[in-house]
Amino acid sequence: MAEVHLIGELVGGSGFSSPNLFCKWGLVVGSAWKILEGQHEGQTQVDHPQDGSFSKWCHPIDIHLATKGLQGWPKLHFEVWDEDMFGRSSLCGYGFCHVPTSPGLHELTCVTWRPTGSFFDQISTFFLGGSPHLKEDSLVYNVTDRQRLRTTSTGTVHLRLGVILRNFDKHGVEVT
Repeated sequence: MAEVHLIGELVGGSGFSSPNLFCKWGLVVGSAWKILEGQHEGQTQVDHPQDGSFSKWCHPIDIHLATKGLQGWPKLHFEVWDEDMFGRSSLCGYGFCHVPTSPGLHELTCVTWRPTGSFFDQISTFFLGGSPHLKEDSLVYNVTDRQRLRTTSTGTVHLRLGVILRNFDKHGVEVT
C-alpha cells in the first residue's frame, strides 16, 4: 500500500471579527484510505491574544495514512469558534483545504465562511449574538448542495504541513 504521513501544526487564525478563538478540525478521506496512526480530529485551546490581530493555536497534526487508490485524497476541514467573556461559544466560520499532493513542507491558508441565513436570522444574530449553523457539517467539504447557501467571508486559518509520501512509485504513481 502507498502511504502518506502528515506532520505539522494548525498555526492560528486571522481576520476574524473576534480575537478569542479556538478551532475544531477534522480529516476526511475516501473509502480507499485507512488511518494507521494519529488523531483524525481535534480541537485547539482558546487564545486570547493581547494585540487582537492573530490567534495563535500551535496545535500539532500528526497522521499516518495508507491507501489503495488516489480517489478521496485527504482534506482538512475546520470550524472556528469564538468564546466570549462568559464562556459562551459562537460559530465564526467553516472552511476546508485539500492536503497537498506533493511531498515537502507547505504553508497553507484556508479562507473561512459562515452561513448568513434568512433576514430574521441576521437580525437575531445582530441583537442576540450567535450565528446560524449548518445542519449537515459535510456541506463544508462536499460541493453537492453548497451553492445554494448564503454565506459571508469571516477570516483565515493558517497551517504548516509537512507531507511525506511512501511507496507511490511502486504503485505506478510518479511523485515529483
